[in-house]
Amino acid sequence: MTSFADLDLADVEEVAERREDLLAAVRDHAGRIAYHIARVDGGDYGQRSFSTDDGEWTVKYEAGDLEYLRFEPRGGGETYVISTQQPAEPKALAEALEDYPAFVAAYNDYVESLAGLLDSVETSFPTVESTESVVAERDRIVETIEACCDRMAGELRRYEGTEYGSFAARIDGTRWELKWDEDGASYLRAGGSGGVYVLSQYGPPSAADVREYAPRFGGFVDAYNDHVAELELDLETITFDT
Repeated sequence: MTSFADLDLADVEEVAERREDLLAAVRDHAGRIAYHIARVDGGDYGQRSFSTDDGEWTVKYEAGDLEYLRFEPRGGGETYVISTQQPAEPKALAEALEDYPAFVAAYNDYVESLAGLLDSVETSFPTVESTESVVAERDRIVETIEACCDRMAGELRRYEGTEYGSFAARIDGTRWELKWDEDGASYLRAGGSGGVYVLSQYGPPSAADVREYAPRFGGFVDAYNDHVAELELDLETITFDT
């Protein structure tokens, strides 16, 4: 009876080493292709496919480096010549690499097709207009509104006797709300909870919003003055014996 120890096994070491040498060479060569594709496509991540007579090659790159190189022959199936997973089976790899020169030729044709592509693009662009004057006028108007709101906030805080509070009024169907804290006006909002912050601690409103709401701010001030007049009238009606 023959023992298993007497059975000879063929050594695949030479085939495996040859495959590793081939893959290293392809990885280096195709890696340069991936690098150039990433540069011309303008991104760190992506892929591009190239057709040959025998199939289609796809280069996928990530962070500018080759992620995989896939060959899909016309007859069907696919071979990942370069992959982050296990290496390709030797026969499939050999068949794919027979078409590798055609793939490189297709890539070169692609690069040549880009020659002169941007030559006719005009780079004499129109002058960019400055928004400096608009912003300056916007800021001047907002500062005026803010000074008025700080004055109203101070008077309301003194009357209410609290460090925080708000005053709201509806002007021509739009709800305006002035909120104050210990530092003065916290915000002035027109239009309810989803409205426009005419004043805010986080930045000024747009010039368009200032154009829409600044002319209507006077109505809010009138409402505040009417509110103060009512408070004075209420106090005048109080009588007591001394």
